[in-house]
Parts: sequence; C-alpha cells; structure tokens
Amino acid sequence: MAGPKEWFDDDTSSAQVDASAPEAPLTPRQRLADWLHENTPAFIVTNLLLLLLIVFLWSRIVVVIPPGHNGVLFRLFSGTQVDHVYTEGVYLISPFNTMHQYETRKQIKLHEFDVLTSKGLSVKLSLAIRYQPEVEMLGVLHQRIGPDYVMRVIVPQVESVMRKQLGQYVAEDIYTNKDGLLTRAILAALDEVGRNFVQVDDIIIRSIQLPDKLKTAIEDKLTQEEMLKSYEFRMETARKEADRLIVEAEGRKKHNAILAESLTDRVLQHEQIGAMRDIATSPNAKTLIMGGGMSPPGAGAQGGATGDGKPAVLLNVTP
Repeated sequence: MAGPKEWFDDDTSSAQVDASAPEAPLTPRQRLADWLHENTPAFIVTNLLLLLLIVFLWSRIVVVIPPGHNGVLFRLFSGTQVDHVYTEGVYLISPFNTMHQYETRKQIKLHEFDVLTSKGLSVKLSLAIRYQPEVEMLGVLHQRIGPDYVMRVIVPQVESVMRKQLGQYVAEDIYTNKDGLLTRAILAALDEVGRNFVQVDDIIIRSIQLPDKLKTAIEDKLTQEEMLKSYEFRMETARKEADRLIVEAEGRKKHNAILAESLTDRVLQHEQIGAMRDIATSPNAKTLIMGGGMSPPGAGAQGGATGDGKPAVLLNVTP
C-alpha cells in the first residue's frame, strides 16, 4: 500500500505529463465569450452609440405616409425623383434622403383682397378657393414650385386675374353681378391657375364689401328700380285688362247683332211654344197666357184679342 509521499509524487508526475501535452483548440463560443470578457466596456459603449444613432435617425429612415397624402423623394446625390410618386404606406429610406409629403385631398383656402373699380373705389372680395394638387405631376410641382404652392401660385394668380377682370367695371356692376361679370372673372382665374400642376375645382365668392355710404346708395337705387318695375307691371296688367274688356264688349255686340238678324217671328213663336211646354210639364201651379202677342190699346174690351189678331187664352194649371 502506497503512502502519502507516493501519492504526492504520482500527482506531480501527472501534472508534468499534462503540461507537456498540446492544448485543445477553443470552440467559437469560447472565443466569443473570451472576446466579450476582454472587450465588455467597448462593446457596451458601441451598442449605446448605435442605439442612439438609430433613435436619432429613426424619423429619417422610417417614413409613414398617412391616408390622403402622397410623397416625393429627394435624393441627396441625384435630386428630386419626379418620375415616381409614393402612395400611402410605410417606407425605409436612406437617412441622407428626404421624403416630402403633400396632402392630395380636396382643400379649401379662404382669402380676402381688395379690388379697385374703374372709378377708383375699393371693393373687398372674400373668396373660398377649393383646390387639390395633381397627383401625377406632384414631383414636378415640388421641384418647380415647392410645398408652399398655395401662396406662391394659387392665391397670387387668382388675385391678379380677378383684379384685371373686375377693374374694368364700376362698383355697382360688381355688386349686382351685371351680365355675369363675376362668373367670367372666375372662369378666367380657373383657366390661369390650372396651368401650374394644380387643379382648382371652384372659386366661391363669399361676400362683396363696399363702403357703407356706397352700399346704402346702391341698395336704395335697386329698391326704387324694383318699385318702378312693379308699377310698370301693374300698369301693363291694367292696360291688358282694359283691352280684354273692349274685345269682349265688341264680341258681345257682334253676337247680339247676329242674333237679332236671326230671330224671326217664327223662331220666336217656336221658342215660346217650347218654353210653355216646359212650364206646363213642371209639377208646380202656374198660369199660362197663350197668344201671339200683346193686345193693342183698347183691344181687351173687344173680346180679348191679342196684338196679332189671335185670342189670348188664360189657363190655370194645378198639379
């Protein structure tokens, strides 16, 4: 049986044998663990910097285009992408590029401006402009005009055309829209604005403001004109009614003349007989005087003869 000393000698010899043996190669996992152990501070700092960079550039990398909007991409090294318009959705782009978004739904711009009339009076117009950009030409619109196209193109051109069209008239004509001059001015403005990659659907005139004294004078004049038209209408109505009565009287006169010519003695006698027949057949009590005519003066004392020489017959008929 070996003693403690022999055991110690055996362990020493085993350790010497193991030290002289070649080392086993490290696995990839062991190498990664060793690298992380040696570079832990640098690894943490690098990841924090990378995370901060992603958070800082997130809004430039991830782009969300909401409903009713379209996007135009500007590339730092190649410029505006005019041949492609981005629709609603989520896009990943380079942080060096920029996505410009435009609302492409119908919008309304309220605007007020002054117009000088042909006599130098100031008239204030209040407009409502309904518009939307042309989606197919959105890239060209962004490249040539920019996002502020409403104040750069729509409003100035509408003002210019309206001032040019309405400046030829007096304030009263503008206020009363004489001969549709406001409609013509609006159509001219729509045609002018439509040449700049923007679709203007309508221009609505919300109000026309005049100086108080001028407005009162125009309203009084319009009131008097309406009253005059009312009087003229009444006179014309009375004149036509008088003409109608004259025509009606002349018609009656001609009717009576024709009737007088056609009423001979025989016709009258026939009508008289028919009337008496109707009376005789009625259920009420009646007295009939039958004869050819009225008796001449003094004829009644000679036997009751009528004016035509025929006797008058009195009949009391009781049902």
